[in-house]
Amino acid sequence: MLERRVTVVNDLGLHARAAAQLVRTARQFTSEITLLNPVSGFAANAKSILSLLYLAAATGTDIILRVEGDDEKAAMDAVAKLFFDGFGELL
Repeated sequence: MLERRVTVVNDLGLHARAAAQLVRTARQFTSEITLLNPVSGFAANAKSILSLLYLAAATGTDIILRVEGDDEKAAMDAVAKLFFDGFGELL
């Protein structure tokens, strides 16, 4: 299992469009991908848009990203890149 802390950096946070992009990316991998909001304690399945929206991750929220499975390294890199790039919403 891999674990990494990522931060929501885009202005709108993990809103519907960003969550949909995350789901599309996560579903490319067989690994289980979980996002945990350490403040609320809520964990979300990255392959479920409703689960992600319940995280209520606004700009500046630190998220713990956990990935476990056969392709965990590639999955971790792809999902972390989305957060780092602000889901393509940074100017």
